[in-house]
Amino acid sequence: MMKSQTPPSPHDGVSDPAGECAGDLAGSCRGSAAPRSAAGNLPDDRQETREADRRIRAAWAALDSVADPEVPVVSVVELGMIGDVRIESEVLHVDVTPTFAGCPAIDLIRTEIKTALAAIDEATALVRITFDPPWTTDRISADARRKLTEFGIAPPGERATGCEMPAIESIQCPNCQSDDTRLESIFGPTLCRSIHYCDACRQSFEHFKAV
Repeated sequence: MMKSQTPPSPHDGVSDPAGECAGDLAGSCRGSAAPRSAAGNLPDDRQETREADRRIRAAWAALDSVADPEVPVVSVVELGMIGDVRIESEVLHVDVTPTFAGCPAIDLIRTEIKTALAAIDEATALVRITFDPPWTTDRISADARRKLTEFGIAPPGERATGCEMPAIESIQCPNCQSDDTRLESIFGPTLCRSIHYCDACRQSFEHFKAV
């Protein structure tokens, strides 16, 4: 089970301020500080919690360094592909949700993630590919959307509801911000992108489709 950080007790490190231990031959009392290990540090369970928290924070930082192989300006974390990072029985577990079930980069992404985790001494980490819950473009961070635009890819708009199809006929150009654009191909270099043409700046651009 993943351990959550426990706030320190307000009595930690306080030794008998009211003299309640006077005359207590056993050396214990109601006002004494929380028990500590033989080394004088925090109790073992609290040490384990802090160590688990440290490992999880380090794992998230390492994962944020893994670029999406198809759009290298954003990381797998910024794209919302990391569903969960936890520790179970001292082993780090990472759940990864690809953007599309048929994404050809799944194996490469798994390899890059394991390499990044091995660099922080988490070589035994278990990386699981999962589609439950499915990935949606709502999971893309605001920073990732900005980076996509700067890279020349129009970020996804609002997702369609019910049986509606996503609106991709007229997408704002990421290069000149004009709305005078048209759809050229519903599929781009990958299934998750479409190709458009801007009549204002006369440039083609890709659009990350909303799903």
